[in-house]
Amino acid sequence: FIEEWTGRASEPGDFVDENGTVLGRHKGIIHYTIGQHRGLGLPTEIPLYVKEIDVEKNQVVLCESDSLFKKEVLVKGFHWISGKEPTQDVRCFGKIRYRHLEQPCTAQVVGEGEVLVQFDEAQRAPTPGQACVLYDGDIVLGGGTIVKL
Repeated sequence: FIEEWTGRASEPGDFVDENGTVLGRHKGIIHYTIGQHRGLGLPTEIPLYVKEIDVEKNQVVLCESDSLFKKEVLVKGFHWISGKEPTQDVRCFGKIRYRHLEQPCTAQVVGEGEVLVQFDEAQRAPTPGQACVLYDGDIVLGGGTIVKL
């Protein structure tokens, strides 16, 4: 779809590990997503997953499963439903993708429209560009876009 819509073919590049060692070639970064394991086309002894997509270098960074887990995410463009940013940390539940189960966390306002979400337990493959939504039971407290892990 992206190639048709833009009229440009995706540019192949390198698969690299977390240290920058080239592991093989990919068919274009538009074909991959954080946490992906299937369809990489690399014969490896251990399962590898997409950890990061480096647009500037046209690289797909691969890692072992354990490296996908993160305890905190920075969320920008955060909108509090109440219209007021809290003045202290908020204990709540957070979701980092549509089918993700809400997980206990603490939300800390760190700037205007910026919230640092610290989960009690590390979460698998939080991804920049995805939404993070905070809840108090069935009540939506607010949400924004994950920008940094």
